[in-house]
Amino acid sequence: MAEIKLAAQARTKFGKGAARQTRRDGRIPAVLYGHGTDPLHVSLPAHDTMLALRQANALFSIELDGNAQLAVAKDVQRDPVRQIIEHVDLLIVKAGEKIAVEVPIVLVGDAMSGSITLLDMQTLSIEAEATNIPKQIEIDVTGLTVGTVITAGEVKYPAGATGLDAADAPVVRITEPQAETEATEGEGDDAAEAAE
Repeated sequence: MAEIKLAAQARTKFGKGAARQTRRDGRIPAVLYGHGTDPLHVSLPAHDTMLALRQANALFSIELDGNAQLAVAKDVQRDPVRQIIEHVDLLIVKAGEKIAVEVPIVLVGDAMSGSITLLDMQTLSIEAEATNIPKQIEIDVTGLTVGTVITAGEVKYPAGATGLDAADAPVVRITEPQAETEATEGEGDDAAEAAE
């Protein structure tokens, strides 16, 4: 994975007022930490950072005062209404170092005709090299029959990545569609049992 270069500027003023001013100036407040170093308060270009964070587990090259530091986003705070990025926590990483990340799951293919494919987990926890984090993990469901369950232990992880979820955790299930009348009758039975 190629790193995304972001030009950082050191921040010397802190607090809500200073953060608002930073955002008005078209930058996002951020903190860079890890590897036993003191947290480094910086600001990043808002537009470039927003575009970069659309990619899951993006690897950044944060350039400050002529030095570049590899980092991944550990926490992104957004305004709940406007969805603008308010602050980013960046974890310093080294080439070859393994880190734990959440990677989105993508289903490939179609299960048996007439069945429904249920995704029990949206992401998988993996450990991978910071410079080689997969964008997604594909799970092939082609031709799978009703009753099939794929667990985290059965997922084929990309080379160099190790799964961290419990091996028996269900990830994908192939089921039959429930008839509407059956679902309604079942709900009535549950209600009757609850009343008793």
